[in-house]
Amino acid sequence: MTLIEGSPPPGTLEGVTLNLRLAAALCAALSLCAVLAVPANFPALGGDARLTLAVFALATCAWIGTPIDDTYIALGAGLALTATGVISSDTLFGTLGEDTVWLLICAFVLAAAVARTGLAGRAAAFLVGGARTVRQLVHLTTAALVVTAFAVPATSGRAALALPVFLALAKVLADRKRLVVMLALLFPTVILLSAVATLIGAGAHLITVSVLWEATGDRIGFTQWLLLGLPLAVASSHLAAETVLLTTTRRAERAGPVRITAEEIQRHSESPVTGPWTQAEKRCALLLATVVALWCSEPLHRVSPAVVALIGAVVASSPALGTVRLKDALKTVPWSLLLFMAATMAMGVALADSGAAGWLVSGLPADVAPAVFLGVVVAVSTAAHLVLQSRSARSSVLVPLVIAAAVGAGVNPVAAALASTAAAGFCHTLPASAKPVTLFSDVPGVPTYTPRDLLRLSAVLAPLTALLVLFFAAAVWPLLGVPVTR
Repeated sequence: MTLIEGSPPPGTLEGVTLNLRLAAALCAALSLCAVLAVPANFPALGGDARLTLAVFALATCAWIGTPIDDTYIALGAGLALTATGVISSDTLFGTLGEDTVWLLICAFVLAAAVARTGLAGRAAAFLVGGARTVRQLVHLTTAALVVTAFAVPATSGRAALALPVFLALAKVLADRKRLVVMLALLFPTVILLSAVATLIGAGAHLITVSVLWEATGDRIGFTQWLLLGLPLAVASSHLAAETVLLTTTRRAERAGPVRITAEEIQRHSESPVTGPWTQAEKRCALLLATVVALWCSEPLHRVSPAVVALIGAVVASSPALGTVRLKDALKTVPWSLLLFMAATMAMGVALADSGAAGWLVSGLPADVAPAVFLGVVVAVSTAAHLVLQSRSARSSVLVPLVIAAAVGAGVNPVAAALASTAAAGFCHTLPASAKPVTLFSDVPGVPTYTPRDLLRLSAVLAPLTALLVLFFAAAVWPLLGVPVTR
């Protein structure tokens, strides 16, 4: 019987499936803990490493097999590692003071200011209004969604911001049902794949940067991530857009002109999308442009992106120049995600410092070709969403192991960690695989996609995106300063 509050009733198919997953995960975790508890097993493994692996296994199985909140599990794991002395309390609590955490907090404040002014609606009306064919509409929408990665952190926030635009397009194309279904699939697909464009695109990116810094001393800044991630985001987003278009619609359904007017978008927007800009819109646009410019020019002025974001957040919420009150903006910050990030960063430190990560990958063959190694990393990371639905949890589990394995195989850990994180951004197979997919799968009054549509898309898009990430890691990123080997 399922005893966890909020889980499905035990008599239903969902309840039976959940109970089976819970039992399998619990058996796997307890079996591993029992093996680790015997000192004669694995004599090269120290006490701290054994404790770390046990906690890590229990947390991973809980993420996979239970409906318990991911943050609660991560905090419990971090507390267990601290209570047993594997990491210090300063390490656990110090992760909340990481500049990446502050960067995300301030980015959400800036996003709240942008959302309050309605700049997103103006941008959508400007871009989408130029479409005259279905293919133009698809790629202009894709371009607009890629741009939102610079203004709104986290994929769920971008999905919520884009939903009114989708509703407006759906009303205009109401007599062309398959085009509406195609757009419903396009929005979450591009939002998820374009997140790799910026460091603040997903919490998983910040976890990767932190774990990489703790394990190797290599730090990826906002500018370097932008240089490496933006080309991949643009390429994968437009490749995905074309794939969605071809797998969801027929030639006859793509034929015929389309015309989206600003007036039609205005009906679904609370803020004006045409006409003269208000003073608040001008100030917010100038502030956002300044912050992004300072982020991109970090090598010139050497000011931390977190400090730049903090300055922008203070200005955005100031009484004289701001467009949102600070207390209202702070309500939009996903504090649960920040606690999850902090706890999983501490878990990553424990895996590296205790020697557990190194021991886990010590049995891998040392003569693996770098291309083969990256191929395995990308394939595992692409498929990981079928087991771990949380993007941040996937990076928390995979990145420490990928970094340790890369060092042993002679592969650049920066390239391996980036490839793993980028590949883990694919999570389109099931409606529950990611929050944006869930959000657009059930829109009242609007025809949307079915699980069959998702499976058909994933069968084509998964190998395409995996190959694209592998191509960038092997051929493009070395030209941008991240070689495959060290």
